[in-house]
Amino acid sequence: MQTAGDADTATGGTALAREVRGAEQAGRATGGPGRVARGAGGAAGLERAVGGVGGAERVAPELRLRPPRPADEAVFAAGHRAMAAEGFVFGLGYQPGKPWPAYLKELEDHRHGRNLPGGHVPGTFLVASVGQEIVGRTSVRFMLNAFLAERGGHIGYGVLPQHRRRGYATEILRQSLIIARAAGVGRVLVTCDEDNVGSRAVIEACGGVLDSVVTLDGKPPVLRFWID
Repeated sequence: MQTAGDADTATGGTALAREVRGAEQAGRATGGPGRVARGAGGAAGLERAVGGVGGAERVAPELRLRPPRPADEAVFAAGHRAMAAEGFVFGLGYQPGKPWPAYLKELEDHRHGRNLPGGHVPGTFLVASVGQEIVGRTSVRFMLNAFLAERGGHIGYGVLPQHRRRGYATEILRQSLIIARAAGVGRVLVTCDEDNVGSRAVIEACGGVLDSVVTLDGKPPVLRFWID
């Protein structure tokens, strides 16, 4: 879920970036389970999609999605190391020792569809914060390439180990759906490993309907869910 394969490097453009930025703000105004702020892109459809949200975990309405900031470098690097120990890429495109301002510029460029590396599509990368603390992250892709359509999906998210089982995964996905709708994504594809019971519960709580199971290159089977 956390990396993109070969991609068409179509650009999203400034207008799309403005819509997505507005949706990030709209996510801050969301209410409790199954409620979304009016004015968010595709809000009516999303209300139907997340009507059962909160069934898998406690809802965490205080969580916010936002772009990484200059002051986040140390805690972001620590989160990247913690997730790497589990085989999960926390900071997409991030490498220890990489100049932080350069990384933040790359993320902003990718949001606008600029300077995309081979195999990447336009999208937004956001951290999930509660108060001043980063608890997770999400990557929302505005379109799919062949790899993403088969096993990567539109949204890849993760919660740092010390912050799990507090409802954060469900809330991250719920707010990520708002952002995907604002970017013009009609049906949202979300995937998880077949043996990841927690992720499956989160996806289904947000309206995910199992479409298929895929297995590639001898890797563990991946479940593909669509959220309408």
